[in-house]
Amino acid sequence: MLNWQKNKTETTRKGEIERAAGYSQFAIRELQIYNVPLPLHKDSDMKKHSGMRPHDIAILLKIASKGKEPWYMSDLAHELYISASEISESIHRSVIAGLISSDKRTLNKLALLDFLKHGLRYVYPLQPGSLTRGLGTAISAAPLNTEFTSQENFVWPWAEGELRGQAIQPMHPKIPEACLRDANFYEFMALLDALRIGKVREQNLAFDLLEQKINNA
Repeated sequence: MLNWQKNKTETTRKGEIERAAGYSQFAIRELQIYNVPLPLHKDSDMKKHSGMRPHDIAILLKIASKGKEPWYMSDLAHELYISASEISESIHRSVIAGLISSDKRTLNKLALLDFLKHGLRYVYPLQPGSLTRGLGTAISAAPLNTEFTSQENFVWPWAEGELRGQAIQPMHPKIPEACLRDANFYEFMALLDALRIGKVREQNLAFDLLEQKINNA
């Protein structure tokens, strides 16, 4: 009888200890939950954002180049030669970065201009390559080619290009083709490259022109 009572007492105490431990762990978890600041975005959103890509900026400027013209993501995909899924993912990244509104339609112009002016050339620097045939960019394309004269040309490598100059890698491999279909977008992208590689005066004028074009979008 005494052994049975002893075993029962030990079992009861063991259960109480386990329950107490369980309650303590639960309490600790509660405290952890309530003391962790809420994220600005859903966890699923943050996991999908692995950093901005160069073509994200090209897509935003394509949107700007359309001005008040209505557009769909399928339009951007077709005109930029970028898959519809990548267009969607790109705009999603730009929403998280604060460069376009959560409705995925309205550019955050102040944020975009701030990035173009102060961050672009550091995040996406340019190093001119060897001489090649291609499509003019930066000061070798409109609108800056009428403002500056230079013995050096900068081009996106393009087999059908008629200009010979130092090779500049575009923000996306299909940018030359996309620019040939849209003169206004071409100006946006050429000005963008001037910000990345131009001299101070060229950069300043390129930004002023981009600012005007984006604010008028």
